[in-house]
Parts: sequence; C-alpha cells; structure tokens
Amino acid sequence: MTSYSARANLKVQNIVATTSLGKPVPLTKLARSNANTEYNPEQFPGLVLRIKEPKSAVLVFSSGNLVCTGTKSVAQVNKVIDEVIKQLAKIGVKVEKRPRVTVQNIVASGKLNLNLNLNLLALELENTEYEPEQFPGLVYKLVEPPATFLLFSNGKLVCTGTKDKNQLEESMKQLNKNIRAALKP
Repeated sequence: MTSYSARANLKVQNIVATTSLGKPVPLTKLARSNANTEYNPEQFPGLVLRIKEPKSAVLVFSSGNLVCTGTKSVAQVNKVIDEVIKQLAKIGVKVEKRPRVTVQNIVASGKLNLNLNLNLLALELENTEYEPEQFPGLVYKLVEPPATFLLFSNGKLVCTGTKDKNQLEESMKQLNKNIRAALKP
C-alpha cells in the first residue's frame, strides 16, 4: 500500500466563527448606511454584510450576535470582525471591548496520495454513508475527534466539523490510521 502523510496537503477553505458584540445593532440603519448589505427582515431576521478584504460575509443580528463565514484563517476572522466594528462605529454603535471570537467549524480540502476503494471502506469503517448512485463520495464520520469527511475514489477529500488546527490534524491522523486498518489485507 502507498504511504501518505496525515496532513494530506490540507488547505483551509472556510472558517465559520461567531461572536457577540454585547449590544444591540440597528439593522435598518446599518443597511441604509452601507451598500454591501442585504437585509430583508420578512425573509430572515439577520442582515448580511459583505466584506471585500478579506472576502467574507457576516450575518449581523439585532441582538449584536455575528456569524462570520468565508475566511481562511482566524487572523482573517479577526480582521473581518474589526471591519464590522468600524462599520458600526459609523452609525453610532460603539463597541468598547474586543469581542471573543469562537470558531464553530473549519472546512478543509486535501488529497491522499492513493486511490480509495470506497466500497471496501464503506464495509470496513463504522459511521459511513455511501450511495454512489446519489453522490460519488463516501461520507465518513469520526467520533473522536469529531469530524466528517467526504472521501473520493481519487484520494481527494473534504473535512468539516473541526474547530481548530489541532483538531483538524488529529482527525487526519485518525483517518489515516482507520483507512490503513481497513485496507490491510
């Protein structure tokens, strides 16, 4: 069997993070003052604020809760939150204390240096879903650390559900170990 690294050339594609500003935000006022927004309270209670650099979108709720998506690092998340705070200052919402940011989900993609027999893996691994007529990838859920993988026969993969780099690396090591065990003759 071909050996491959646990990192599998992983590249973070998206980070979803949340925070609370600890004060209410007048969404209608924010929508009127900023062209990069979408706000339709009849459809959805939050306002979508698009940030150009780093390219991302932030859901802003009237409670002051924020959900940031589209960034590729925690440093970028912090930049985006700083930009939102600047935008809010322009409409009179002063945020004195830097809010604590919590990463909710990291999505990463990569490639294992081998082709995978998805039929065999579906039989040998627990917590899998594989219906090739519906979708060409195998869904594999790790319990510890918690992560969900989409595995493809060409070795490409997507990992979701981790909350930091250590969890991401640990889930890859566990995936590596489990695949090796499943493919042993």
